[in-house]
Amino acid sequence: MKLNRRTLTVALATAALASLLPATALAQKKIVLGFAQVGAESEWRTANTESIKSAAKESGIELKFSDGQQKQENQIKAIRSYIAQKVDVIAFSPVVESGWETVLREAKAAKIPVVLTDRSVNTKDESLYVTFMGSDFVEEGRKAGRWLVEKMKDQKGEVNIVELQGTVGSAPAIDRKKGFEEIIKADPKFKIIRSQTGDFTRAKGKEVMEAFLKADGKKINVLYAHNDDMAIGAIQAIEEAGLKPAKDITIISIDAVKGAFEAMMAGKLNVSVECSPLLGPQLMTAVKDIKAGKQIPKRIVTEEGIFPMEVAKAEFPKRKY
Repeated sequence: MKLNRRTLTVALATAALASLLPATALAQKKIVLGFAQVGAESEWRTANTESIKSAAKESGIELKFSDGQQKQENQIKAIRSYIAQKVDVIAFSPVVESGWETVLREAKAAKIPVVLTDRSVNTKDESLYVTFMGSDFVEEGRKAGRWLVEKMKDQKGEVNIVELQGTVGSAPAIDRKKGFEEIIKADPKFKIIRSQTGDFTRAKGKEVMEAFLKADGKKINVLYAHNDDMAIGAIQAIEEAGLKPAKDITIISIDAVKGAFEAMMAGKLNVSVECSPLLGPQLMTAVKDIKAGKQIPKRIVTEEGIFPMEVAKAEFPKRKY
């Protein structure tokens, strides 16, 4: 009888423990983050993706990742998929600023918080997202403009600038143009004579620069590229036209990826304004804070610098992307 009682006690204890398991499992359930990336259009974006994937792994967050291939409809489809899967948090880098209201309202109705990374959206209802983290693109444009104004302060006569813009309608393209123009408009000698999108890609940057050179080759003094990949493509076009990049044409770009530092060390690029892609750790911290019910700032700005070619060799070993 004693043995039976003992057996019964063990069985009851096991049953009690089993009844506690679902709650314990729930407490230990991984946070699920759905991330809709723009694509893989540049060195910068590749580094950004790697930062997000590695930070999620290190943080113990389950990451559902999609590549939008630079198409808004692909990103919207991915976000709707995350809503259907009932992920804990949705984050994305919007390919363009407008056209997100409907899907963001769907996420809000499903009570899934949304984080914007790297690029913002154009909406009057800021309750549709929790926070926007990333660079100040207007300030990046200002930094590029200030560097140029200082560099050309003693130059007499007109300074003719051609501009390679980023993807049409994207936040960095709009803001980098705005910030740059804000600075150079103070001096009438600075003139943007041509401005066209290069879609943030190396191939398109080369193609558009070839067209600029055919139209205004001898008149061009400065190239302002909204990212390093377009600048590197443009450098190829400049060399193929028999000109010396960074000498015959002053070249300013944005991102400060390793490829830009290599171009600066080779004497082919004058300056690159930093735009850090390493947002992964910052994003995972925000996701955990949101799930814990903590208040986080509506705007989280990344701290960044500017690197002229003179410092490229010394800075290159420190670059992580």
